[in-house]
Amino acid sequence: MKKLTPKTIRAFREEQKAALYDNTKIRITIGMGSCGIAAGAEEALETFREEVANNDIKDVVIKQTGCIGLCYAEPTVEVQVPGMPTVVYGKVTADAARRIIDKHVIRKRLVNDLIFDNPTECAITL
Repeated sequence: MKKLTPKTIRAFREEQKAALYDNTKIRITIGMGSCGIAAGAEEALETFREEVANNDIKDVVIKQTGCIGLCYAEPTVEVQVPGMPTVVYGKVTADAARRIIDKHVIRKRLVNDLIFDNPTECAITL
């Protein structure tokens, strides 16, 4: 294992930031916190991987993350397709994952009945 230094940590951080903000790729991020896993996120993750491979979809990054704060809607999946709004889908089963790949990723249409608000984008006004 390489020795970690401030320089190598900064380089790694910049590399990860560049990948995170790459707007040329489709990004599918699955919530894999304990509540997501208990609700079936592992099956959804596997289905997304299979559907991307089966449909030979290029430039897709499938990532896992912790809880995003929508425990009542688990499993949750954030989908970013270039030229479309970022969407958080909830209650994502294997069948829902197939629908998301077919409709959102391939046909560029939102799956409206699965959309949930993204709590990080909400603003509270008093």
